[in-house]
Parts: sequence; structure tokens; C-alpha cells
Amino acid sequence: MIWLTWRQLRGSAAMMAAVLVILAVALALTGPDLAARYSAGIAACTPANTCDRFYDQFFGGHEFSFMAVSLVVLLLPALVGLFWGAPLITRELEAGTHLMVWNQSITRGRWLAVKLALTGLVAVAAAGLCGLMVTWWSDPLDKVAAEDLALMAPLVFGARGIAPMGYAAFAFVLGITVGMLVRRTLPAMALTLAAFAAIQLAMPLLVRPHLMPPITSTFELGITNVDGLNIPRDGGAPPRLSLNPAVPGHLGSWILSNNLLDPSGRLIPTSGEGAAIKVSTTSGPCAPPAGPGDGCLVEINRLGYRQQATYQPLERFWPFQWIETGIYSLLTLSLTWLSFWWIRRRLS
Repeated sequence: MIWLTWRQLRGSAAMMAAVLVILAVALALTGPDLAARYSAGIAACTPANTCDRFYDQFFGGHEFSFMAVSLVVLLLPALVGLFWGAPLITRELEAGTHLMVWNQSITRGRWLAVKLALTGLVAVAAAGLCGLMVTWWSDPLDKVAAEDLALMAPLVFGARGIAPMGYAAFAFVLGITVGMLVRRTLPAMALTLAAFAAIQLAMPLLVRPHLMPPITSTFELGITNVDGLNIPRDGGAPPRLSLNPAVPGHLGSWILSNNLLDPSGRLIPTSGEGAAIKVSTTSGPCAPPAGPGDGCLVEINRLGYRQQATYQPLERFWPFQWIETGIYSLLTLSLTWLSFWWIRRRLS
């Protein structure tokens, strides 16, 4: 069975290995230079206090590569479930070759166990290697990325660390289970892709925010968390302040909610132009020609306006990686049990 399974797998495994080798070579050639440029940029900008400008320029110059390698890691588990998991059993069922094997000395359980173990281990190893290579290469960019593309951001979190291993294992066994239930390759592939995509969307929306209790705090307003302050010159409308999805002192955090509080602690409704605030624009730091600036923000803080943010801090990245990988491992074990039960009781 090991020999037979390997002969069926070796073509797709060779293609996967070729892709990983090409990716590894590209990352190895560009990674050291990327890290060196980051270190040099930090050393140059720190004395002049211009690192914010360096962050924007450095990340902007490599944003396409950053998104491309992250997309490779995100797609790999889905492709494993689609092209390795779903057809693994259905092609045997459609061709009837499973009956020939079961009439030999191989039991159904052993037949499935070998296919699951050998192909599954290759899939998990490939996803893990891909994720760790990209995590190493992206480290300088992860340190300077915008908040919506930081390590804890949903789009990036699943492409880093060990989480891709859990995704690949789950997608692979999901494809096998769906294939057993459907017994047709193309419908099984479509259902596998749909189910995996739905679960991948549900995880960051419904589950991941609650893996650990989020932190809710209030912060003074400043350059970190203020996106813009619009003060009409005619005085006919109140000034409007819009917030950045960031919290002072906790850069890289995953912001779950971000609101502006008035001096009495009540939530201020926010529109597309920001939240309306009550501050004098006829005299004082917020009056023209001074307009929006550091002095105006000091005045707004003095009046008692604050940011209230609920967030998951960056320090929880690795605990979240382990917890989420554990959840996917439990789902994988549950589907594995269902597959063995189904093949013994319902499949003929």
C-alpha cells in the first residue's frame, strides 16, 4: 500500500517540491538584502525621528512582493484539499479499483490509513515549510506594515507561523471526507472548496477574536490614532475627527472596534467624514489660521475626548497561532474518525 500510494502521489509531490524550491530560492536571494535595508533604514531614521516616513516608503516599495508571498501561503492549503484530498478516494470509487484492493489482503481501514498518513504528512510538511519560509522573509516588512496588514490582521495571520500546517491538514481530510460522501470527483472538489472557504472566513470573523478575552482601553488622541481632523473654515459645521485603526503603545494590534468618546464618556456616532466634536474654531488652538495641528489635538484632549479601542495585542500572535492550529487539529481528527467510520459502515 505504501508503494502504491507513493506511485499515485509522486507526480503531484514532485510538482509541489518544484514550487517550494523555486519559492525558497527566490526568498533566499532577496531575504538577506531586505533585512539589511531594513536595519540600515532604522539606523538612519532613528536619530532624526523620521521612522514613520521610512516605514511607509520601505513597505510601499515591497508591498506587491509582500502580498504575493502571503497569497501563496493562503492558497496552498486550499489547493491541497482541492487537488489532493477530494480526488484521493473519489477516483478509486469512480474507477472501482477500491474493490480490487479490498479483495486482497488489505483491509479498508489499512487502505485508508496509508493514504491518509503518507499523503497527509507530505501536504502538512509542504504547507509548514512554505509558511515558515515566508514568515522568515517577511519579518522586516511585518514590522513596518500598516495596521490592516500587520501580523495580527486576518489577511496576514493565516499566512504566517504554523497555522498553514493546521489549515492544510484540515483541508486535506475535509476533501477526503467530502469525497467519500459525494463519491464523484468534480462535485467533491467544488464542495470541498466551498466548505473550506466558508470555514476560513468564519474563523477570523467569529472565532479568532474570542480565542482570548480582548482588551478594551481608552487612549489620548495623537498622531498614532488620529487619521484626520477636518475644521470647516466658514464655521457652519462642527469639526470632524476620524480615527486610525491603531492604539498608542500597542502598534501591530488587531483592532476589533475603534470609537471616539465625548468628554462624558458617551460614544460619538461616526459617518464617512468622521465624528463631530465640539471645540471652538473661532478662537484658541483650533481656530484658523492655526487649524488642525498638535496644539488643536492638545486642546481636544484637554476637553476630554478619547479613543476607545477593543483589540488583541501583537504579543498574542504565537498563542493565537498555537490555539488556532489546535482547533484545526481537532477538526481534522474528527473528520478522520468520520472517514474511518464511513468506510467501514457505509462505503461499499
